[in-house]
Amino acid sequence: MALELFDSKEQKLREFKPLTSGHVEMYVCGPTVQSEPHLGHLRSALVYDLLSRWLVASGYTVTMVRNVTDIDDKVLVNAGAQDWLAFAREVEKSFDEAYKNLRILEPTHKPYATEHIEDMIALTKKLIERGHAYQAEDGSANVFFDTASWSRYGELTNQKLENMEGEADASFGRRSPNDFALFKAHKPEEPESAAWQTPWGLARPGWHIECSAMAKHFLGESFDIHGGGLDLRFPHHENELAQSASAGDRFANFWLHNALITIQGNKMSKSLGNGVSVSELSQQGSWAAIRYWLLSANYRSNLDYNRASITEAQTALDRIVAFIKRAELTRAVDMNALPEDFTAAMNADLNIPAALAVIHEQVRLGNQAIDAKSVDLEIYFKAVLAMIHVLGLDFALAEVEVSAELELKINQLIAKRNQAKKDRDFAAADSIRDELARLNVSIKDLPDKTIWSING
Repeated sequence: MALELFDSKEQKLREFKPLTSGHVEMYVCGPTVQSEPHLGHLRSALVYDLLSRWLVASGYTVTMVRNVTDIDDKVLVNAGAQDWLAFAREVEKSFDEAYKNLRILEPTHKPYATEHIEDMIALTKKLIERGHAYQAEDGSANVFFDTASWSRYGELTNQKLENMEGEADASFGRRSPNDFALFKAHKPEEPESAAWQTPWGLARPGWHIECSAMAKHFLGESFDIHGGGLDLRFPHHENELAQSASAGDRFANFWLHNALITIQGNKMSKSLGNGVSVSELSQQGSWAAIRYWLLSANYRSNLDYNRASITEAQTALDRIVAFIKRAELTRAVDMNALPEDFTAAMNADLNIPAALAVIHEQVRLGNQAIDAKSVDLEIYFKAVLAMIHVLGLDFALAEVEVSAELELKINQLIAKRNQAKKDRDFAAADSIRDELARLNVSIKDLPDKTIWSING
């Protein structure tokens, strides 16, 4: 079956066909580097990493743009007395580290808002010329998008302008509370380095104009997919679409939005004090287990976190790793080995839970094949390797194998147990089995050797 994706704008599944045969262009809203990453940032980045990986596995080449918003109200506020750009770069490092640990692939382009001010000015000038934007009526350098001038405003979220609540009061020269800032006039209390000379005076860009300008710079007037978290759908993506479309650009052909992360059924928020930091999360299990957990719900469904989440993910992942280690076959990835059920699940709007179910079924059959000494083992083994490669989970093998000390200890205990059995010292053999169990290790005696696996 062909790949189908749920288009948030059309509110339905659509068969995906790239604008250019064999090549896919994606723009993904990256972080606003105002504070360290939280679980929602990780999930959103991972969803589009998976999509990119699946597109490549399906035979496409992919150009992905993931921006960094390094100039923003909260960046300036949170920087305090520190240089705001140095602060933004430090926060960005925490995102980069988390992405690297999760094995999220680097995008093709990672533009910074501060490096594309001229693109934003050009787009804003075009909007003014077309009658869709205006300089503030108080003569300041504030420039606003005129939402009333664009009859299609609200098309992404299926809202009518008259029913929307504006972002702010009609102030700073704004005609309507629904009008949003394209450029914000420099304020005396803000650093001079956080403003640029524009045709309207000293100002810095608004949030929404940044992504429209950077997407056009790298991908042109139209591209295949725009992705981001559900919380960005309005107003950020709605405003992006309005300003780009009113400037004459087709913009994104598909809009994808991933759902949010909840904490024991509640919305994650600073006000509720229920946030989970990335450093706290990383103490609860391996990064591979964290990636597995982030995959465990459909990307359009909320993913709920509780204290057992990573432990349960680690257990599920250990089953896969234990099978691969137990099979003792060459670990060369063969993408032709992907099972049809897995391909069907991935093509069904990235149904990752169904894809994971296919992996575990192949693991079950593979373990049965080992026990039966079946020649079918290689089929299941290659299928599992190919599937975890597509999902970016194969680094779990390296995470396990780096614990050489544990592996040495296990092998030494097994050797002692085998010797105890030869000596008919069954009490000692049982004692060693119990010690292995305390290490969370299961063993199985075969006619010619003893094999082991991590419990799962």
